[in-house]
Amino acid sequence: MAEQEVLIDKNFPLFSRRTSSKPATTTNTTTVTTTTTSDKPQLTKDTSSNTTNTRLTFADLGLSDWALKTCKELGMKKPTPVQQHCIPRILAGEDVLGLAQTGSGKTAAFALPVLHRLAEDPYGVFCLVVTPTRELAYQLSEQFKALGSCLSLRCAVIVGGMDMINQSQTLMQRPHVVIATPGRIKVLIEQNPDIPAVFSNTKFLVLDEADRVLDVGFEDELRVVFTCLPKNRQTLLFSATMTDNLQSLLEVSANKAYFYEAYEGFQTVDTLKQQYVFIPKSVKDVYLVHILSRMEDMGIQSAIIFVSKCRTCHLLGLLMEELDHDVAELHSHKSQSLRLSALHKFKSGKVPVLLATDVASRGLDIPTVDLVINYDIPRYPRDYVHRVGRTARAGRGGLAISLITQNDVELIHDIENETGKKLEEFKCKENEVLENITQIFNARRVAKMKFSDGGFDEMEKTRKAQKMKSLAEKGLLKKNKKRKRKTVVNKIEAE
Repeated sequence: MAEQEVLIDKNFPLFSRRTSSKPATTTNTTTVTTTTTSDKPQLTKDTSSNTTNTRLTFADLGLSDWALKTCKELGMKKPTPVQQHCIPRILAGEDVLGLAQTGSGKTAAFALPVLHRLAEDPYGVFCLVVTPTRELAYQLSEQFKALGSCLSLRCAVIVGGMDMINQSQTLMQRPHVVIATPGRIKVLIEQNPDIPAVFSNTKFLVLDEADRVLDVGFEDELRVVFTCLPKNRQTLLFSATMTDNLQSLLEVSANKAYFYEAYEGFQTVDTLKQQYVFIPKSVKDVYLVHILSRMEDMGIQSAIIFVSKCRTCHLLGLLMEELDHDVAELHSHKSQSLRLSALHKFKSGKVPVLLATDVASRGLDIPTVDLVINYDIPRYPRDYVHRVGRTARAGRGGLAISLITQNDVELIHDIENETGKKLEEFKCKENEVLENITQIFNARRVAKMKFSDGGFDEMEKTRKAQKMKSLAEKGLLKKNKKRKRKTVVNKIEAE
């Protein structure tokens, strides 16, 4: 695969400038410190990040008593490696870039020290969290509220698809923590002259899923946001995968920065069983229905089916409806209320299957997912890793099945090479699979007619035209003319 283009320039104002910081109370690790001239950053990179002290407790990290009590009430007995390494550094006032696998406790690694500092000097807006998708924003809000339950925490979610007047009013009330997607927060800052002052004393800037935020072309949005933030802010970046953009940001950091890395490439957990079915494209739906019909026999209670496009997601939803399969759809063409409703139905167990684009592949913590099906194979190995990371979480087992056609062979080989694991064949008897082929083909014809009559194509064209116009007005299309199409597609998907 071709290397990704580095999109961040040296003038990108992500890191603030501070004159000094407190020394960190760190765990016993070996670090490599790079010190340059006085006007250059100092980078401390942890080279033993995969080690962990099993005797270490949250109390050893320097957290307040109320935080220790909250951790105990939430069943958090011991800090995870990313929490052990990053929490003391954040409390010491350093910028932190934390790379760790999905499900490793990254959210608590930044939320606990942020709330610790907030409790010492409560005001709003104390922390701004920027994340790529709406669903992640709402999930982060829930986690902040749980961890700050004894602080009377005021937390606001600012995302697209919701009323902007209400959002502006909420921001003017200065909540302690604001969790936002880049596009919506930029619009509010630009349209309301009173909003920038709300962030004038913000202590923490957090980029969650930082690789995605930086890779899908949100640079212009972030620049607008950063103009409102003070120079003495503390910047925290957390991600499950390393990209050229994140590496570039480390190199141009203006502060002493701590880089925690428990990342050895695109890895999947050992408790995940990864399989494939090699099939003709014409019968992909037939094999999908067959796998779903075997869920009960395989002891599977819930599954996420990942597709590459919103239209595929909606069409599959109509097909499943015709076949009387209970599913929920999650994609960016749905209203925010319908997206949240679909996610709630799936998380609560009301529906056993979630049809989703990659909007659901990042960070969403749904512990009960037993099966991930790749209906469409992702173009990039890291997207595969994030998708299958929705199952086999927190030491549990899980199964991932990829439906492979002739056109996907090269993509699968890339995934296997990057992850270092070979996919095993998912065994199924062809005669059993094809038993209901006529019924499924008839249902597909009906689904396609409903799809056409529902005006989805027109809605999609209108939405894409609006987004492309917006990107063109910012000069993003011209500036990134040679960039792969994935950037624009992902940005449309994220917003």
